[in-house]
Amino acid sequence: MTNQKKQIIQEPKIPPVLQEIEINTLLHQEYYIQAYQIHDCTIDVEIEETVFFDKIIFKNVTFGVNNFRNVEFTDVILENCDLSNVDFSDAIFHRVKFLNCKLIGANLSGATLRNVVMEECVGKYLSFGYSDCKQVRFQHCLLDHADFYEGKLVKMEFATCSLNEANFAGIELNGLDISSCSFDRIDISIEKIQGCIVSKEQAVGFAKALGLVIND
Repeated sequence: MTNQKKQIIQEPKIPPVLQEIEINTLLHQEYYIQAYQIHDCTIDVEIEETVFFDKIIFKNVTFGVNNFRNVEFTDVILENCDLSNVDFSDAIFHRVKFLNCKLIGANLSGATLRNVVMEECVGKYLSFGYSDCKQVRFQHCLLDHADFYEGKLVKMEFATCSLNEANFAGIELNGLDISSCSFDRIDISIEKIQGCIVSKEQAVGFAKALGLVIND
């Protein structure tokens, strides 16, 4: 796993023209939602079956129900959406972009993410425990108290994010670059820190965590 070079992440493949729909009405009828634009609404239909969202733009949408487990998102853009406290555990995200979204307390534990970007998002207490992530970039995101415990992070990028009190315990950090991120403290497994890319200031903090005494 290496993050020293910016990863090439596939963009969502969105058709140039999308039909607008009323999502709550459609969710009562369909489980495969394809090639639509959904905006300025609240999703309040309880999801009882696996729903497939394919080639969708969500804009200014509030996910008002908590259960989105096992849902699949492919070629999707979410812009200015509120997904706080939504349960996305075991969901699949492929070529998905989150722009300026709120994901406070959202649960993506056990989820599979491929070619995913989160940019300018607020993800305090966001959970990625036991998730399977590859080609994922967090850019200018607030990820304080986020939990990545025992996740599989391959080609993961953190660019100028806040990671204070984030949990990376149980994760091999070799090649993971957090040098541009800010934090006072993060949780890591000391035996798995080898190869993690950090700034000089961060290196001092990790050295102290190892029990070394820094002589200025």
